[in-house]
Amino acid sequence: MVEEVRKISVIGAGLMGHGIAQVFASHGMQVCLSDIKKEPLVKALKQIESNLNLMATKGIGRKSDIAQIISRIRTTTDINEAADGQIIIEAVFENLELKQEVMQKLDSICSVKTIITSNTSVISITEIAAKAKHRERIVGTHFWNPPYLIPLVEVVKAKDTSNQVMESTYQVLKKVGKYPVRVWKDVPGFLANRLQHALWREAISIVEHGIADAATVDEAIKNGFGLRLPILGPMENADMVGLDLTLSIHDYILKDLEASPYPSKLLQEKVNKGELGFKSGHGFQAWSPKQIEKSRERLLNYLIEWTKREK
Repeated sequence: MVEEVRKISVIGAGLMGHGIAQVFASHGMQVCLSDIKKEPLVKALKQIESNLNLMATKGIGRKSDIAQIISRIRTTTDINEAADGQIIIEAVFENLELKQEVMQKLDSICSVKTIITSNTSVISITEIAAKAKHRERIVGTHFWNPPYLIPLVEVVKAKDTSNQVMESTYQVLKKVGKYPVRVWKDVPGFLANRLQHALWREAISIVEHGIADAATVDEAIKNGFGLRLPILGPMENADMVGLDLTLSIHDYILKDLEASPYPSKLLQEKVNKGELGFKSGHGFQAWSPKQIEKSRERLLNYLIEWTKREK
């Protein structure tokens, strides 16, 4: 469907949209970044410049290339101007009705050869595409935050997505240095978020039942099996230790793991009290402004150093 891709459009200039635009512009593509207001677009370009400067300072890319990268991004408040993108990535707020509206609009103004993708972490791609006419060219592309540093993108097949669109999208993402994975069924949470939140459910349950406090849970993961995860996933690990041992462990432990289909009561109570984590300064742990800044900085530096090593 899409051969040599040179033009990308991104709808939504917020947290994810500006980072996605940065990815494609950094790999030589022309990007149209669209938003309903001018302010997010101005902020997006400033943030992209800041991201690129920080990365160059850390040894990823050159400062002399930054102006050229940014020059490849044109901004607009008119979604119709984004219609010429060979691939259009919707990255608006996580609201089903809004995404359906945007998708329906894009479907009506773009060439039938255009691939339209939705960057959502949990909403069904099939539902997002429901009001569009050419649903075969609509596919999910779940980028992870920050998209210019985390390589994974889940390419999610909706009910009507064609295999050709899946493959074309996959190949374009590989071309710009991402690590795409194919998700063949459109299920809640897709692939990686299902795994992530299964872990979070058990972690919260451990705190809720007084087995260990929140800080200890995190330290156990970071200093234990978390060290293996970048090079040894759970399926390979199971094969490594032996499926007979894995079966024996599961036969003993699974009945005692958290299996509730509902959010933790402890989590609900904290939200009801306004204990929202970094947003309020208190969640499962207390956070001072300095601690919050240090946590964000530590994560960003880790991702930058990891990216530098990989490159």
